[in-house]
Amino acid sequence: QVQLVESGGGLVQAGGSLTLTCAASGHTFSIYDMGWFRQAPGKEREFVVAISRSGGSTRYTNSVKGRFTISRDNAKNTVYLQMNSLKPEDTAVYYCAATGSWRGYFDPDEYAYWGQGTQVTVSS
Repeated sequence: QVQLVESGGGLVQAGGSLTLTCAASGHTFSIYDMGWFRQAPGKEREFVVAISRSGGSTRYTNSVKGRFTISRDNAKNTVYLQMNSLKPEDTAVYYCAATGSWRGYFDPDEYAYWGQGTQVTVSS
């Protein structure tokens, strides 16, 4: 098993930036593909971005392309989400998750391990 802990959320004005961090412990971090999902009040959890276990491949949902950047440091068992040009519609709880199946990177059901989430609020 792997345990995931997110941090870095907060309140920011539109146009601002935040960096989310997901720290992993337990099983070997480098064998997992990692994803970030988010869930706004009253909405379903949605895919945001994923990164392959080596870091060589990334996938972004269209609404964050050019604004968000995912990266990982396997030596530190950590994945990062740099969020720039934030918009009010980015407001949500952001979750870090781990999967062994890159084929299902966009599907939350493919992720076996989840963090507790961190709140991101973007004011207009």
